[in-house]
Amino acid sequence: MKYVSTRNTSREYSASEAILKGISDDGGLFVPSSFPNLDGVLFDSLLRMDYQERAAKILSLYLDDFTFEELLDITNAAYSHFEGDDPCPVVKIEDSLYMLELWHGPTCAFKDMALTVLPHLIVGAKRKLGLNEKTLVLVATSGDTGKAALEGFKDVDGTEVIVFYPSKGVSEVQRLQMVTQEGGNVHVAGIRGNFDDAQTAVKKVFNDRDIIDELASLGYKMSSANSINWGRLAPQIAYYISAYCDLVNGGEIAFGDKVNFVVPTGNFGNVLAGYYAYRMGLPVNKLIIASNSNNVLTDFFNTGVYDINRIFYKTSSPSMDILVSSNLERLVFEASGRDDATVRKLYSDCAREGKFTFDTDKIRGGVFEAGWADEDDVMGAIDTFFDLDDYVMDTHTAVAASVYNDYSCETDDDTPTVIVSTANPFKFAPSVLNALGIHEKNAFKALAKLQTVTALDCPESLATLIDKEEIHSTVVDSALVGAAVINFVKNK
Repeated sequence: MKYVSTRNTSREYSASEAILKGISDDGGLFVPSSFPNLDGVLFDSLLRMDYQERAAKILSLYLDDFTFEELLDITNAAYSHFEGDDPCPVVKIEDSLYMLELWHGPTCAFKDMALTVLPHLIVGAKRKLGLNEKTLVLVATSGDTGKAALEGFKDVDGTEVIVFYPSKGVSEVQRLQMVTQEGGNVHVAGIRGNFDDAQTAVKKVFNDRDIIDELASLGYKMSSANSINWGRLAPQIAYYISAYCDLVNGGEIAFGDKVNFVVPTGNFGNVLAGYYAYRMGLPVNKLIIASNSNNVLTDFFNTGVYDINRIFYKTSSPSMDILVSSNLERLVFEASGRDDATVRKLYSDCAREGKFTFDTDKIRGGVFEAGWADEDDVMGAIDTFFDLDDYVMDTHTAVAASVYNDYSCETDDDTPTVIVSTANPFKFAPSVLNALGIHEKNAFKALAKLQTVTALDCPESLATLIDKEEIHSTVVDSALVGAAVINFVKNK
């Protein structure tokens, strides 16, 4: 399997090269040269596997630099840090409605599903390419990716990781998870601005020749842990396929039946992984994109106009407070017939004008639907699911639940549906409590109260944050991110 850039298909890269580079030199994103086929024989074997084996098998179809045995060692090591026997259980809510819980990892968010795997892939890729330089992993986060990357790369030999987050744009628990992170190779800085400012600044660093050369002189080469990195996105494909296998094994559907997936998304990586599973042959009826009040994706899929020139809202689902959805470029590439010239033009227009237009029928591809939920909708979904189904969800999952309710009412679609649940409700305890009619602004008092109200156990990793020392205090302007990167490396 080879990889090409969304902005230049003339050069091919190996999987190891794509993983280590993170982003192409031309600013594009790496995509596989083709999609593997999930035929009946492969599906039959996947049905008999546990999650670690399924993930390794799916990865082996894309990462042929690695053997299946190597990848199985990686997935076994990665998911050994998760609670329970199943890293991502499918929970039945009611007939034909299920939750895919992706938050049983060390940081209580779905980013763990890939970011416990990525460090192993980077170390393995360097070994396969015979590279000795250190890898500097740069991360822009809207809340969850940062902590998952810090935890995943903590003290990994030959790596340094730097995380930039919007200093006033994450929950208090998310902030504390990052600024208390221990490890000899981890660095954290807040940015004065929102996630889009952080993401744009980090992307500029990747393409700044002066910074690249200075880092090289210090023995470092940059890579990314955001979902722009193929090594981060590929592991996410596995949980869509695994969820389908679980439904078949549980007798909820028959093999070949179609399902819907409802995915809360901001940067478009999570739902894109579902699209790749669909392109491989997973029987998907609809991929339903769920946005919060920052509904740039909903507008794009419904009107064909991608326009980031709009009000930015800070919401109770901060990991989705995003207007610049980086992974959308990969879908535009596929929807344009893999026309790199079209992608270059559209993203040049976007860089210049903050918008572009695309054919809605092509971008929806017969599989995508899109909707959005405001704050009242989110609060209502949390309250309703707890009242009727005794199920507690976080604010991001509630966006998806609300959007699905609207979709179901409007279409009468009775296809079995999986809501992709992306965070433990305790990560956003004040907002979840507020939805249940209890007001508590203090994050740690809210953790205790939510535990009492729901009879659920608060994860120890969250409950003990209050006792940890805040180690990382740097806050910078977005224009100074490049200087901060060099400063971190020189003074580590």
